[in-house]
Amino acid sequence: MAIQFSVAVRNARLDSIESTINTSAVLKIRTGGAPATCASADSGTVLSTLSLPSDWLAAASSGSKVLAGSWTDATADSTGTAQHFRVYASDGTTCHIQGTVAIGSGDLQVDNTSFATGQSFTITAFTLTDGNA
Repeated sequence: MAIQFSVAVRNARLDSIESTINTSAVLKIRTGGAPATCASADSGTVLSTLSLPSDWLAAASSGSKVLAGSWTDATADSTGTAQHFRVYASDGTTCHIQGTVAIGSGDLQVDNTSFATGQSFTITAFTLTDGNA
């Protein structure tokens, strides 16, 4: 039998993510595939840099945690195809979360993966789900 956690434990683990990264988290959307781990060097071109809201994730519920507030960038930094993202501490260099970017799928969902310098775009969905249910 695999180890299982209660919903309360799963929610607590998820809520600790936001408190560890803290307020003023920075989201960067990039071209190309994600590095092997968060500890690996950044890769790809930065298409957008967003300062996330101070309470950037909703409280965990039923073993999942979703974005809170509006995650929108009024002006993309560069032109290219969004393929991965990284969430950093407020320093913009300490990576804590990374994953794929796509429309309607992917770890971070956007309204458009073809970015043009200066265009606006919106993050449409972001969900973290804790395992061991």
